[in-house]
Amino acid sequence: MSWMIGTIVLLILFNALYVAAEFAVVGARVSRVEQFAADGSWLARSVLPIVRETKRLDNYIAACQIGITVSSLVLGAFGQAAVGIALGNWLQGALEMDSLTAFGLAAIVVLVGLTSLQVVFGELIPKTVALQFPVRTAMYTYLPMKWSLVLFTPFIRFLNGSGNLVLRLLGADHARGHHHVHSPEEIEMLLGESVDDGAIGATESERLRAGLRLSRRSARQLMVPRRDIAGIDLAQPSQDWFEMVLSSPYTRLVAWRGSLEDIQGILHIKDLAAHLARDGSLNDVGELLRPVLRIPRGLSAERVLEQLRLHRARLALVVSEFGDVEGLVTLQDLVSELLGEISDEFKAANDEQPQKLQDGRWRLVGRMPAEDFHAWTRLQGAPVGPSQEKAETLAGIILTRLDTVPGEGRQLELDGWQLTVERMQGSAIESVICTMAAEGERRHG
Repeated sequence: MSWMIGTIVLLILFNALYVAAEFAVVGARVSRVEQFAADGSWLARSVLPIVRETKRLDNYIAACQIGITVSSLVLGAFGQAAVGIALGNWLQGALEMDSLTAFGLAAIVVLVGLTSLQVVFGELIPKTVALQFPVRTAMYTYLPMKWSLVLFTPFIRFLNGSGNLVLRLLGADHARGHHHVHSPEEIEMLLGESVDDGAIGATESERLRAGLRLSRRSARQLMVPRRDIAGIDLAQPSQDWFEMVLSSPYTRLVAWRGSLEDIQGILHIKDLAAHLARDGSLNDVGELLRPVLRIPRGLSAERVLEQLRLHRARLALVVSEFGDVEGLVTLQDLVSELLGEISDEFKAANDEQPQKLQDGRWRLVGRMPAEDFHAWTRLQGAPVGPSQEKAETLAGIILTRLDTVPGEGRQLELDGWQLTVERMQGSAIESVICTMAAEGERRHG
């Protein structure tokens, strides 16, 4: 009897080995294996080519699947041939059952018992361990898997070839192999799980999320709109625009002549100060202007940063497909998007973040990105689904829903929120008062 138990335990261990090896090598990240290899682990150096190369990974997984199948079949056959017969004979003698009943009952008991043992100890436990510690499990199972690869090579070639043939007949891409690919939304979910497990801090998670959001932003979503561009009109008397320079918190100002359609360049305050110190006048200020970089409105934030670095510029004008100036994007806008608002002693405090009023309502700026608005509402506990319109800002959402330019005081109920237009600047929505619809009803009731 002891040799039967020993054989069953050995077969379940074999099954557990192959299950753990398969889940571990699929779940192991190349970067983590590289880190272990850099720390001096020879096992990690051996596993690294497997997780890097698609063909090797396919062969490795095929060996695991063959091992699982063979160990399961042998366990079932052995259980019925050895344990089942022994148990049937015992039932015949001890309980005086007839032969058909005894061996039928023995077959059922062996099937249920071995299946339960194999599922728990040969499948669930090794799978859980492999998913929690994929890299270490992949390393510790490498040596037995190395010999399994040698033993199963003929079967692997035959089965992989057959599988690829079937995939080609079905029109599937068999050459893609196994890859760890995640969408930005899935990465954000992984970041949330990492924060919950304590693997990374909330601050690090938010910065990583900001990086993901930045990759999906365009120049138009990051820009300061045309009406808010700070600059000087060289067509005005020099004393007038010079006072504008002195009162401005910015070190670089757009210079135009007459209107923004005739932009002359960028005036750096340092150049102006040096010119005044040297000549003592504002004559020939046009010579101080630096070239201005222009970028299309749809350019991604990453490409905007690349262009700023390439041209060694700190700001760029955002233009439409017709060449009209739509706004201005700066290096500080990109940095603020990643790290939060950065201000200095000359610049007023940022008023673009949601402000909670004394009565519990919130004030939001109209140019708040639509993505940030939806994220903010989720944090407030009343989710808003993604806007069906292709609006880029909160003002855009309101304009699309109302289908008209609203006036101050105009209200709109949006998926559980009550939005009230607070201030308008011409045709632009400058600020919005936001509250949950239920709270708004109680307040007005």
